[in-house]
Amino acid sequence: MVRLPFLSSTRGVPEAAEVPRHIAIIMDGNGRWARKRLMPRVAGHAKGVDSLREVIRTCLDRGVEYLTVFAFSSENWRRPKDEVSFLMQLFIKSLKSELERIHRNHIRLRVVGDLAPFDEALVNLIHEGEALTAGNTRMNLSICANYGGRWDILQAMRKMAAEAPGQTEAWSEESLAGHLALNFAPEPDLFIRTGGEQRVSNFLLWQLAYSELYFTDKLWPEFGEAALDEAIASYQSRERRFGRTSEQLVSDPAGPAAPDHA
Repeated sequence: MVRLPFLSSTRGVPEAAEVPRHIAIIMDGNGRWARKRLMPRVAGHAKGVDSLREVIRTCLDRGVEYLTVFAFSSENWRRPKDEVSFLMQLFIKSLKSELERIHRNHIRLRVVGDLAPFDEALVNLIHEGEALTAGNTRMNLSICANYGGRWDILQAMRKMAAEAPGQTEAWSEESLAGHLALNFAPEPDLFIRTGGEQRVSNFLLWQLAYSELYFTDKLWPEFGEAALDEAIASYQSRERRFGRTSEQLVSDPAGPAAPDHA
């Protein structure tokens, strides 16, 4: 079993830092941004890369340790074939153009999801980028591609079953979480979705249990430093109780000690 380096929000009380340690984002609204400007949908996706670059830079400046973005869901294969093809080519182009910048800023890159359906050239590029940045420690950037929250939980359960066949009574939250695709990261403190929709769309279903949710009508290509600061300010205005009362926060801000599940 993979031993989790971070505390589960349902098994203990994680530290509620002033700046979110981990931000997760659904980057929605690229196509609508383009249509409003009488441009093809794919133009919005290309413009969205600029927003991601600015958000990465802002997270670095604000001291965010983990940034996870939803680039392509397991359901996005249902989109028109020409749009999916463009997204795959944009992924390759963006990795090639941004990888050196990512490495220079000491960011560790991971691409999380089922990579099996992707072209060999893209998979090789992903592996090269992950290997190049493996030693970087300033920030962790996870790009979820062909990812789904239900897929993540199912693949974790399959790994548990293979690890301890017939021993379901020994399964625990910790053992399942240790096999999730983002087992290297703490649960997101702040979840952001742009584009006006208010749902999590099969993203990090296990990990978002106690995340603060922030929805904005701003379309992803319009989302940058100022918009991210607004989201962080909203997070900072909230009382993170993790099941406790407000009175308990005053008397014991750190919460009870976490149980030892070694």
